Amino acid sequence: MTQLAPSPGPLVETKAQALPSPTCPKARPIVKWAGGKTRLLSELTTRLPQRFERYFEPFFGGGAFFFSLGPEKAALSDVNYELVLLYRCVRDRLPELIKALKRHPYEKEHYYWVRSLDPESLSEVERAARTLYLNRTCFNGLYRVNRRGQFNVPMGRYSNPVICDEAKLQRASEALRHAEITHAGFDDTMKAPSKGDFVYFDPPYQPISKTANFTSYTSASFSEDDQARLADTFRGLAERGVQCMLSNSDTPLIRELYKGFRIDTVMAPRLISRKASNRRPVREVIVRTY
Repeated sequence: MTQLAPSPGPLVETKAQALPSPTCPKARPIVKWAGGKTRLLSELTTRLPQRFERYFEPFFGGGAFFFSLGPEKAALSDVNYELVLLYRCVRDRLPELIKALKRHPYEKEHYYWVRSLDPESLSEVERAARTLYLNRTCFNGLYRVNRRGQFNVPMGRYSNPVICDEAKLQRASEALRHAEITHAGFDDTMKAPSKGDFVYFDPPYQPISKTANFTSYTSASFSEDDQARLADTFRGLAERGVQCMLSNSDTPLIRELYKGFRIDTVMAPRLISRKASNRRPVREVIVRTY
């Protein structure tokens, strides 16, 4: 069982389930991700359960919370196949991935050629390298696809973007070494958690306005009906004794869906807006069953 001390060092699963040296650097997210939780880690960490067995994260995204915790047993999943494949290659085929990444220069013509490629025509490693290359060089690290599932974000303007950070990739590979990584929606993965486990939900947020809609991570967006289904899942897990935490927008719908649970309000920075003047902190909620 994972136990969290007041000031824990990073946890890494080994054969002996031992803790690494406190000086061992933690893994960090390898992708830039809209709604990533790096800037909210302190808020999330202070609200962790005291003890838990397995860690589940069904909307994995950039994985900032997972990499920060380094849980001993983890089941990670996402509906974005390109992202899932990337993490599997980081875990299982890192030397090949690094070699493929190094073939991608930061050039406009090359960027749009890579973006135009059909991912299904590539090998798994080439496909994963394409995902990471586009993420590191596109506008604002945004992942957006059209209705046909085609990545359509323009190239970003950077002086010298880091496309292949070998040290960061190596730490991520080690953190993912014993994690299950599944391509699935939350409906298909939330039958597994049992009493004593911990689930962190970071779904596409309920939009706070008509223009603040960041749900196009796949060709299908996350609707209000999906938010309601997720709340039902959250409630069902709580009834089974599973410890759950969820992040979302502070909207009337979300507060109504999670009425009866502990709801804390936090201020979160927003970095995805095209205009820097619009990147102001916004109210979010952290919902817990415990």
